[in-house]
Amino acid sequence: MLINNIPFNKPYMTGRELTYIAQAHANGHLAGDGMFTKKCHAWLEAGMGVYKALLTHSCTAALEMAAILADIQPGDEVIMPSYTFVSTANAFVMRGGVPVFVDIRPDTLNIDETKIEEAITQRTKAIVPVHYAGVACEMDAIMDIARRYELLVIEDAAQGIMSTYKGKSLGSIGHMGTYSFHETKNIISGEGGALLINDKRFAERAEIIREKGTNRGQFFRGQIDKYTWVDVGSSYLPGEVIAAFLWAQMEEAQSITQKRLDIWQKYHDVLASLENAGKLRRPVVPSGCQHNGHMYYVLLESLEKRTEVIIQLKKHGVNPVFHYVPLHSAPAGKKYGRTNGELRCTDNLSKRLLRLPLWRGLDEAQDFVISELQNAVFGLG
Repeated sequence: MLINNIPFNKPYMTGRELTYIAQAHANGHLAGDGMFTKKCHAWLEAGMGVYKALLTHSCTAALEMAAILADIQPGDEVIMPSYTFVSTANAFVMRGGVPVFVDIRPDTLNIDETKIEEAITQRTKAIVPVHYAGVACEMDAIMDIARRYELLVIEDAAQGIMSTYKGKSLGSIGHMGTYSFHETKNIISGEGGALLINDKRFAERAEIIREKGTNRGQFFRGQIDKYTWVDVGSSYLPGEVIAAFLWAQMEEAQSITQKRLDIWQKYHDVLASLENAGKLRRPVVPSGCQHNGHMYYVLLESLEKRTEVIIQLKKHGVNPVFHYVPLHSAPAGKKYGRTNGELRCTDNLSKRLLRLPLWRGLDEAQDFVISELQNAVFGLG
């Protein structure tokens, strides 16, 4: 890697991925739900403490399954932050649901739990907290609101694998949760995801929905003598090649996470001086939240400053990115969703956020990234 060509992301491989893919082929099973898929399911269920885990071909697919399981009907409302990826909303819009966007917290950029209750109406069906940057939302408060209003909670933990809230894995707290294994995430399979079921009443139907609406899983377990179409569904399961690649990553999940945390912490320690000088703000991780080093971002003073810093960093071969355009301001967000209250933090912080390169192997170039960021912030170079 050239020191003056530092990508925002570089997918990491453990070295066993191709061996496991070859093994899947030798086993004669390349379609879904083979040996490696079962290993991944078992790892998620035991390690994350969930009742049932099902691999999907993306986190988007997992969210779509959750929307079906939640029985979202036309006009049903789903409360979520606007500062999230489009799939969070799209999964429910596809069922006729209405995303209701509420503001985010100024510290974590997660959904502001104090804004949720006032957004609830007779049409509200679910709350979808998004654990931004792998830092947990305030789940105790969210679950309490859900219990009082008899709502479902579906955790969008796309960025949250190996993160915890008060000792509980993200994705294991709500009625359902979702993970992403996209190449930009910590643990990857190129594309991929998982649906996590914590409420047992959804487990059997989830399996059927994932298998195109058939009871094929029961057939292969010998519970029925033939399988047939019994419900709505689609082809949500990934092939065994994807699962084999993912299993190699899961085997090293702890070390991958720790390495990312080390890189995250170095950014955090060195950039404290810029925060003290009023040049930027660093991420905030509340007490009780253990994050996973998924992302390191800074908040600059203005959109203009962020644009200037991006230009300067790219001029010197460092490739940072900004993040989401808030959904409430997008054409489809205006068409399919609605806002509740003013989204001041969402509008303000989304324009100032800058994500820095963070990937396993960045070590030798991280000092250069930091140095160029310091120069760009101060208008040097």
